[in-house]
Amino acid sequence: METWLTQIGTDQSLGEMEVLYSLSVSFVLGLVLATVYRWTHQSFSYARSFLHTMVLATIVITVMIMAIGNNMARGLGIMGAMAFVRFRTPIRDPRDIIFLFAALSIGIASGAQVYSVAVIGTLYFCFTAIFLSWSPFASRREFEGLLRFMLPPDSPSHEHLQTVFGRYASSTEMVAMREAIQGEVQEYSYQIRLIDPSYKTDLVDALSKLDDITEVSLVMQRTTVEI
Repeated sequence: METWLTQIGTDQSLGEMEVLYSLSVSFVLGLVLATVYRWTHQSFSYARSFLHTMVLATIVITVMIMAIGNNMARGLGIMGAMAFVRFRTPIRDPRDIIFLFAALSIGIASGAQVYSVAVIGTLYFCFTAIFLSWSPFASRREFEGLLRFMLPPDSPSHEHLQTVFGRYASSTEMVAMREAIQGEVQEYSYQIRLIDPSYKTDLVDALSKLDDITEVSLVMQRTTVEI
C-alpha cells in the first residue's frame, strides 16, 4: 500500500522514515554548525537569531531538495516562488555569510540523501573554523598600547625599566621624551606590545612601584575598530 508521500510525484518516492531521517540529520548538523559558530565568533555583530537562522535554514533547504527531487518543473516553480522573496537583513561580517552558505549546503546534501557528504563536510568545515579561530593565522598584531610616565633624568629606576618591560611586553619602542615641570622630570612615551592582553594592570602596577616614577598611564589601542 502506497503512503501519501509516495504519491507526491512519479520521479522520486520517499517514505515517511526517509523524510524524518533526512530532516533529523540536517537538524543535528545544523546544531553542530551553530555551536561552532558561537565558539569561534569574535566580532561585535553576534545575534542569537542568526544561530536560529542557520539551524532553520538547513531544515528548509532539506525540505526544498526533497520536494524538488528530479522534477525539473518543481525546481522551476520553487525558483519562481523564491524570486518574490526579498531579504533585507544586512550581514556585516563576511564570515557570517560563509556559515550561512554552509548551512544551506548541509540542507542540500541532507535533502539529496547524500549523508556522507553532509556529515564529513560539516565536520571538516567545523574543524577548519575552529583551527582558524585558535591559530594565529592571518592575525596582524601591531603595537597595542601607548605607555606614558614621568621620571627624573638621574633616577636609578632607569636601570629597572627594561627588566619590567621584558617581563610584560614582547616589544617596546620609545616614541617621545620631553622635559616637564621646568626640567625636574622627563615625560616618556612608549609604544608597547604586551605578551598577554591581561598584563595591562600588572605592567602599570610594576612601574608604579619603582622609585621616583609618577603618573603612569597605559592606553590600549587598535588598528581598526568594528562598530
